[in-house]
Amino acid sequence: MSDDVWTVGRLLTWTTEWLGARDSDSPRLDAEVLLAHVRGCPRIALYTAFGTPVSDQERGRFRELVKRRGEGEPVAYLVGSREFFSLPFSVTKDVLVPRPETEGLVVRSIDLCKAAAAPRIIDVGTGSGAIAVTLATRLPKATIVATDISTAAIAVARANAEHHGVANRITFVQCDLMSDPRAAGPWNVIVSNPPYVREDEFEALPRDVRLHEPRTALVSGPTGVEVVERLVAAALAALAPGGWLLVEIGPAVVAAAEAAIARQPGLLPEATLKDMAGLPRIVQARRPG
Repeated sequence: MSDDVWTVGRLLTWTTEWLGARDSDSPRLDAEVLLAHVRGCPRIALYTAFGTPVSDQERGRFRELVKRRGEGEPVAYLVGSREFFSLPFSVTKDVLVPRPETEGLVVRSIDLCKAAAAPRIIDVGTGSGAIAVTLATRLPKATIVATDISTAAIAVARANAEHHGVANRITFVQCDLMSDPRAAGPWNVIVSNPPYVREDEFEALPRDVRLHEPRTALVSGPTGVEVVERLVAAALAALAPGGWLLVEIGPAVVAAAEAAIARQPGLLPEATLKDMAGLPRIVQARRPG
């Protein structure tokens, strides 16, 4: 950058072009989020400040973040948060960045529980806690347990629950799937966004995902449904009669995930739900009753 005066508008224009040349799929948005973070203001406030000079100190901090973004580091990790279901969630490199596709799990869970007096829900593999915390804010009478095998992820999820004022309504349990007695059920809804990437798919993932997000939260194994199969096997004993299992999957493994449900005696397969892009995203099963 030159020594000329750098205004908000000029800095955004230059950064958008620079990030666009480095394969960012949303260079303008990235630039705005990073600059708003540095300036400590809402992103929309930048639009009324295009002619405002940016101080050398702010520009130095912004330059460092933009450099890291150009190297593929996700914006959510750079600013420490990501919006999910219109709520802000803190994220660290110990958890996946919450994605819009996962909001479908929340919508479906709410639909299934809204008529229940006191629904019981477990979020298996909670990560940042985005699903469990959002459900707690939308279903004030629900009993919710959130599990994760990662102690660090549980800490992030608990902090998010405290931030949104629902920590007293979610029990966080560090365990593998539902192996802890506190996760045994019976549950009206078991909801999960588990690892579902096949090992042979990993190298084809976007650079920011492959290099920075936790591999153990992404990759299931050679088939991509190893974790799904274990979850399906455990679901029958954990579901209340009439209870539902909702699992996010990737389009590449949808057939294998549906087959895992079909092989499980006692569970009734339900139609797989599509995401906003029209891709199969949520496999469903129900316990009769």
